[in-house]
Amino acid sequence: MAGERDLQKLLGGMRPVLNPGRYVYCTLPGRVPAGLRPVVTVVEAEGPTVVVAQEEADALGLRYEYVAAWITLQIHSALDAVGLTAAVAGHLAERGISCNVVAGYHHDHLFVGADQADRAVDALRELAAGTS
Repeated sequence: MAGERDLQKLLGGMRPVLNPGRYVYCTLPGRVPAGLRPVVTVVEAEGPTVVVAQEEADALGLRYEYVAAWITLQIHSALDAVGLTAAVAGHLAERGISCNVVAGYHHDHLFVGADQADRAVDALRELAAGTS
């Protein structure tokens, strides 16, 4: 099934869902350790970056600086859709909420400061309501 490309439909139907738990960004000196279950992995020249549940990072003694909440936009966005990331990030920025966006095949995922999770979801619902 093809993802949605129309920005107004994407914004109006995004249905943000706050996933349970707290997540942290960790950078690793080498490969991702066996048994680690990241929700995001990005391979950079400096080494892999993983986003994992905070409890998992703590149990493995991984260092991190940023504790985030994970919000999933429940609309199937096309990977070549234009404007969704900008609209969402801009709306959150206007409210002083930082946002790290990761695109999956079906959905976009936002990582916001854990202490800003409820405000972020409210802001996203406000954005969606304003476009429907």
